[in-house]
Amino acid sequence: MKTISLIALAALLFAGTAAAQPSTKTLQLEVANPWPEAKTDEPVVLRLADVRPGFTVRSAVVRTATEEIPSQLDDFDEDLRADELAFVLHLPARSVTRLQITLSSEKTTRTYPPRVYAQLLLRTSKKGRYAKGVSVAAKGSADTYSVLHHHGVAFESELNAWRIYFNEKQTTDLYGKFRKGLELEESLFYPTDEQLQRGFGDDVIRVGNSCGAGTLKGWNGTKATHVSPVAIRGQRVIASGPVRAIVEASVKGWQYQGSELNMVNRYTLYAGHRDAQVDVWFDRPLGKEVFATGVQRIAGPDADVYSDHEGLVASWGTDWPVNDTVKYAKETVGLGTFLPRRQVVQETADPDNYLYLLQAPGESGFRYWTTFTSRKETFGFPDAASWFAYLRDWRKQLEQPIEVRVIE
Repeated sequence: MKTISLIALAALLFAGTAAAQPSTKTLQLEVANPWPEAKTDEPVVLRLADVRPGFTVRSAVVRTATEEIPSQLDDFDEDLRADELAFVLHLPARSVTRLQITLSSEKTTRTYPPRVYAQLLLRTSKKGRYAKGVSVAAKGSADTYSVLHHHGVAFESELNAWRIYFNEKQTTDLYGKFRKGLELEESLFYPTDEQLQRGFGDDVIRVGNSCGAGTLKGWNGTKATHVSPVAIRGQRVIASGPVRAIVEASVKGWQYQGSELNMVNRYTLYAGHRDAQVDVWFDRPLGKEVFATGVQRIAGPDADVYSDHEGLVASWGTDWPVNDTVKYAKETVGLGTFLPRRQVVQETADPDNYLYLLQAPGESGFRYWTTFTSRKETFGFPDAASWFAYLRDWRKQLEQPIEVRVIE
């Protein structure tokens, strides 16, 4: 009996040791840029379900032949299991970059310098105190504007910062920067006088009833409309870096054009980017619903607008960013939004915006991009002409995708 017990104990110890060993999977990846222009900070995204690692991935390492590439794992459905691996690459023109990716079931203490950030701050009963949140939801009839600090979820890259109003507007409000870097964790979108003296950026636009930069709106036949009425309105932070920030604004029970829609608007901002990728999803295929997005009209003697009439629209101008015209100066900004041609129904305008109308019948979603600049940037654009030229190249880059091939 004693001998049998020792054997059984040894077997149990061996089984425990074996179970504690991390599972790993190594992939070879080829990323091709077939185009005659280099791509800087080009996003690469790998869906883990496509490579079927066979275990819960808790860490990953991405390497070229010469260096480790900062990356992040993101969980979209909040089941505490990673769904995607993301990183950005510098890709020379007409090149193929080979990488090795090691996925592991073991957690790691490895960190990378953050290049993006996102925050959702819940107001508390104590003045000036906030609780960091992940998601928030409220009945559509509730006064949600003041539930969150800076009135909605906020996110940034080194180049600029955004917030999305937590109300029927769901509009993107914009924060310009003098210098590249992350500021929101310290400034909370409202820099103090001391921070302004240190060179922090600030709010650069007064959006009013407009679509700001690329906010999806309804359309009533003559002008853009807010996302209302709804049964439930929500916001959440999916990822806060180091490579990409992902946030969402969602509604359930939107009564719109004879339909009841459940909609998610997801914004993804990558390191090194001033443009946000906007993904819009519905829980069923769309019918004939018509939506609108584009750019806000900007006032001022330098006000200008550009459109290629095929999905790219932009504006430029100078105006007060807030109602306080004593403490704050006017700001000059440039906006741009690009929709793929197949989504565009019509180009139009209303008193507040330059717009494209879009439809996606039979589809459950669509994707477009929006971006902005502030002339306060020391790294930006001096005038409308240079901004519009940049946007034409931006569109070309978006229409020339990279090619990613996994070799297991």
